[in-house]
Amino acid sequence: MILKDISFSSPQENISFDETLFQMADKNGTEEYLRFWESPVYFIVLGRTAKAEDDIHLSTAQEDGIPVLRRASGGGTVVQGRGCLNYTLILSKQNHPVLNDLHASYAWISAKVIEALGPLGVEAVFRPTSDMALASTEKKFSGNAQRRGRTHLLHHGTILYDFDLDLITRYLKMPKDIPVYRNFRTHKDFVANIPIDPVQFKSALARGFGIKEII
Repeated sequence: MILKDISFSSPQENISFDETLFQMADKNGTEEYLRFWESPVYFIVLGRTAKAEDDIHLSTAQEDGIPVLRRASGGGTVVQGRGCLNYTLILSKQNHPVLNDLHASYAWISAKVIEALGPLGVEAVFRPTSDMALASTEKKFSGNAQRRGRTHLLHHGTILYDFDLDLITRYLKMPKDIPVYRNFRTHKDFVANIPIDPVQFKSALARGFGIKEII
C-alpha cells in the first residue's frame, strides 16, 4: 500500500485526485492507497446521488460563497474545510475479501481507525452503517462513504478534530435518513471534534495498514 499525504489548494483538485487514483487502481487491478488530505477552504460536498435542495441551505451557502461539489462515493452531504481531516482508502477486494460485504467492510475499516485512535486517548465506537462516535457521549466525529469498482473499493472518511462545528448547522439541513443512535439530535448536539494531533493519527493509521512506501 502506498501512502499519499497530499492536499491541494482547491476543493475540486482534492476531490478529483481521489477519483483519479481510484480509476487507475480499478483499471490496473494492482495498487492500493491511503491518502490524507485537508482542505484549506470551506466547501460542501454531496454524495453521489444526494440532492442539493434536500440537504443544503442553498441561499446561505451562495451568500457566503461556499462551493458545492459532488464526490464519486455515496453517503450524505458534508461540510469540509480546516480542522476536518480526510482519509481516503483505495483497497483491492481480492486482497481483502471482507470488502465484498458492504456492512462488514465499514466495520473492518472503522476498527482500524478506532485502533489508531486508542493510543491517542480517544475511545471511539463504530455505529452502523458508517459512522464513528465518541464512546462517552455518542457524538459523531467521523462519517464514511464508499464507491465500489470492478476490482477495488474507494472509501472516503472524515475526522473532525478542530472544525468550526457551527458551519454544519449553518449550511446543512437535518438529513432525511438518520441513524438510530442519533436519536433526532440537532447537528449541534450530535457532532463533536476529537482532541488529537493529526500527524500522530496519520502515522498510527498508516501503521495499521502496514504502509511501507511513502510518496
